[in-house]
Amino acid sequence: MERREFLKAIALAGVAATIKISNPLSVLAQSGQNLTTGLPYDLVAVMGGEPVEMFRRAMTEMGGMEKFVKAGQKVVVKPNIGWDKTPELAGNTNPDLVAEIIRQCFAAGAKEVVVFDHTCDDWRKCYKNSGIEEAAEAAGAKVVPAHEESYYREIELPRAKNLKKAKVHNALLDSDVWINVPILKNHGGAKMTISMKNHMGIVWDRGFFHKNDLQQCIADICTLEKPAVLNIVDAYRVMKTNGPRGKSAADVVNPKGLFISTDIVAVDTAATKFFNQIESMPLEVVGHLAKGEELSIGTMDIDKLKVKRIRI
Repeated sequence: MERREFLKAIALAGVAATIKISNPLSVLAQSGQNLTTGLPYDLVAVMGGEPVEMFRRAMTEMGGMEKFVKAGQKVVVKPNIGWDKTPELAGNTNPDLVAEIIRQCFAAGAKEVVVFDHTCDDWRKCYKNSGIEEAAEAAGAKVVPAHEESYYREIELPRAKNLKKAKVHNALLDSDVWINVPILKNHGGAKMTISMKNHMGIVWDRGFFHKNDLQQCIADICTLEKPAVLNIVDAYRVMKTNGPRGKSAADVVNPKGLFISTDIVAVDTAATKFFNQIESMPLEVVGHLAKGEELSIGTMDIDKLKVKRIRI
């Protein structure tokens, strides 16, 4: 993609005035190839389309959902549903994207798909007003609550530094595979909330995170023995300021992006670089990225990966 083409695409997305173009393709570096995953690409980045269209294109490049979900499996799809916000305010994952992921899981042969999140606002309002409950159920998924401690059970995290154990939602622990579907947005404490931070919605006690080095605990929870088979970052609408809840539509831009990878650190690194073109966010400020790399859960060195970039 030439620089002028990228700028034109940004303009078409309606956010040219808000995105700082310095090195626009750094987020999509592709000078190396790492084929250890056995997948066509390690990371796919799509820009310029609607959520369903972008996801379908990305999954085609990733080799199809059947590479990640097998016939008869129980699947959890874990979006961000933390806030009592409508989709246009970008507080939660796009419901159309969630529905398409569910449909593709069933098309791949999934026996069951479950959706949940440990919300911050009232869970009933979050599930309803986000549009995710209706969209997920229409696609055939079971949407389950996560607001009581009895829904969780304790696991050990032997590779972690600070968070040595955590209570994780039963639905995830009882699944065969799970898919992590965060929205890309600003976060006051963690600086960014993407795939790694989305793990705070699978645990019961989030207070421990905030009292014991939030950035380290975010990395620690990602060492659980059942990592997501896919990390799908919704960057269709992006909350650039006042995250994670947001105050108004003025906090939101619409760059129309999507990032997918099996590598949670890599996909969050790519998404953070993308966000940095909208609002200043140097990688070193997002401490859990480097801490995750230190724990060997992924790489920040996108230049070593085989990356596919698509502009619709």
